Amino acid sequence: MEAYKNYVGLGVAGNFALHLEQAGESVDFKDILTEDPNGPKGMFPFYVPHREGQLGIYPISSDTILLANETCNVQPEPEVALICDFFYDGEGNVIEITPKFFGAYNDCSLRKEGAAKISHKKNWGEASKGLSSTLIPIDTFEKGGIMDSYRIASFLRREGMLMRYGEDVELTGYSFFYGKLIEWMKKQINTQSDFGPLESIGSYLKEARNPAHAIISIGATRYTHFGETNFLEEGDEVIVVVYDNNKYCMNPILSMANSNAFEVEGISALVQKVVRG
Repeated sequence: MEAYKNYVGLGVAGNFALHLEQAGESVDFKDILTEDPNGPKGMFPFYVPHREGQLGIYPISSDTILLANETCNVQPEPEVALICDFFYDGEGNVIEITPKFFGAYNDCSLRKEGAAKISHKKNWGEASKGLSSTLIPIDTFEKGGIMDSYRIASFLRREGMLMRYGEDVELTGYSFFYGKLIEWMKKQINTQSDFGPLESIGSYLKEARNPAHAIISIGATRYTHFGETNFLEEGDEVIVVVYDNNKYCMNPILSMANSNAFEVEGISALVQKVVRG
């Protein structure tokens, strides 16, 4: 999974109702004012190419989650990632974001109190993030396009038992999606300041010499009760499945998850083994 080393990695926080509350992170955003109270709270970086320090460590893996050395809970965040092209004006502001592919993503996160920035919970080193090696081309990122019929589900396999980790939800259930999401992201990238848990994304892009491509995780979905109350252990297996609901319902997805057999049309699956360094 070395193909994205020159892509900037960004995430959207709070783009699915109740996820922040389940993750115990809503308090982090108590001082963040948004134009739409039901919309996302901000964007965060999880990887910035050519940058010194933690954010410059490439974290993407398609088959492994490497647990952090520090003592804290580690929790998968099942979501969808967009592989995008970025276009800039002469001053380095993002003027267009064009999603080209989408796929299953794990925005795996540390659950620790007192972290000053969202990004401090997101990248603790190699294999701290997950992206499926099977991505699906986007015909048009708007209503009527391919993504209308897709859903996302997630599971955790532990000691041979498969449990549902996240709710099975439609992609159009995101608070901001399609054109509304694109316009919000452009504004957020260009204007978001270093305040509270947020950082100045635009300045990071300028420092990285205006990357032409990005991986953008558009928000974690809600957990099941098991997912909300269980954290990763060595030997677990995290499974995130983005699937075409016109072709499959939950029963065949469960069967595929049980056998780890996802090599079929209309599915982007991510399967990661949890290991210690």
